[in-house]
Amino acid sequence: MDRLHNESVLITGGASGLGLAVAQRCLEDGALVTVFDKSSDANDKLLEQLRRTRYNERLTTFAGDVRSFSDNEAAVAVALEKFDKLDCVIGNAGIWDFSIPLVDMPVDTLDQSFDELFHVNVKGYLLLAKAALTPLARSKGSIIYTVSNAGFHPAGGGPLYTATKHAVTGLIKQLAYELAPHIRVNGVAPGAIQTNLRGPLAMGMQERVIPGEALSKSIPDRVPVGVMPTPEEYAGAYIMFASRRDNIPTTGSILNHDGGMAVRGFGRVRGGDQLIEKLGLD
Repeated sequence: MDRLHNESVLITGGASGLGLAVAQRCLEDGALVTVFDKSSDANDKLLEQLRRTRYNERLTTFAGDVRSFSDNEAAVAVALEKFDKLDCVIGNAGIWDFSIPLVDMPVDTLDQSFDELFHVNVKGYLLLAKAALTPLARSKGSIIYTVSNAGFHPAGGGPLYTATKHAVTGLIKQLAYELAPHIRVNGVAPGAIQTNLRGPLAMGMQERVIPGEALSKSIPDRVPVGVMPTPEEYAGAYIMFASRRDNIPTTGSILNHDGGMAVRGFGRVRGGDQLIEKLGLD
């Protein structure tokens, strides 16, 4: 039996990268899927790809901005109109800061960069939960957030990205407390991944894409599992958390799904060896 048979799942950032892999896996496991993505073109492409498949009637899309509460409300409304219920929301849309350290951040864009990272990576998750509260409480459903190894450790991004993901870790715990016993709240924290995560517009990084060639080549030597996992290889964790059969006991938990980064031992001793040089000090 499909693990998500007839379950209605809404996924943000679901038309590309990790979100797309999770959406496809949900469909394979029997779910009714609503993809909420900022790109109308990506949504249309996804719909066209599935138009002639058995998944055609089990997928709908909505184009909008996760930073807008009205767009989150509208995405929830689309899911309810199409499938008449909502069992799970997956907050996945996010941007990365490409590990730019504080010393290298231009002061004139710091405010905008902070706001953009936190509004997409944190506020977007909070607004999704707020918009979905009533239908999720009605279905005794669940919320799942994409975290990151940067939600536990330094050097998975710069200070802005790392701060957003630590904030998401706290958000999961607080919402799990507030919404129990009616709605379960959990997270998946991927490590290195073959995806197309982009950077903030405020930093001029909107066209830069992770992982990039250099990172892709170096990861096998940097993680214990010895490979750069694909989005499809991460997707099963979301199915486990969404499943009513497999995940009755769990709320407030985050799967540290990082390829073994946390057990690799001591690497580089410190990150500030070039700080004095960069600041122009003797």
